Amino acid sequence: MYYLFILAIGLERLVELVVSRRNAAWSIAQGGKEFGRGHYPVMVAMHTLLLVGCVVEVWTQHRPFLPWLGWPMVAVVALSTGTRWWCAAVLGKHWNPRVIVIPDAPLVKRGPYRWIHHPNYAAVVAEVVALPLVHSAWLTAIAFTIANALVLNVRIRTENRALGYA
Repeated sequence: MYYLFILAIGLERLVELVVSRRNAAWSIAQGGKEFGRGHYPVMVAMHTLLLVGCVVEVWTQHRPFLPWLGWPMVAVVALSTGTRWWCAAVLGKHWNPRVIVIPDAPLVKRGPYRWIHHPNYAAVVAEVVALPLVHSAWLTAIAFTIANALVLNVRIRTENRALGYA
């Protein structure tokens, strides 16, 4: 079942990429400028390798499903995925995992953005920790939590500069 769960998450990521491409094309057509292009492939690779790591560690290390850990982590993954899609819905055509800023577009301050500048990244942090722990893949959880922190450090600084926060 865990492998099917990871497959479902992978398919959801592919849907995100389709939506992302459409939104990126729209943003560029509106005069949008992309920032931090160099870190985007690293971010995509990290998220892809997270899914691979989840499967490989569980398979090679025979990690068990521990109900007291696994079920709460499934809930965290579900909530974080829901939060990420909420962010995408609130941003509409402006949502994109690339940093594309349309000049003079108003900053969104509704939905989860009324409480925090980067709610999507908070959800991603939770998901990166929880997804491997659904099936007690703790090495993957540790490694990719560190990798995600490094990527988000670059990403958030880039986005803040692009949006004029810094």
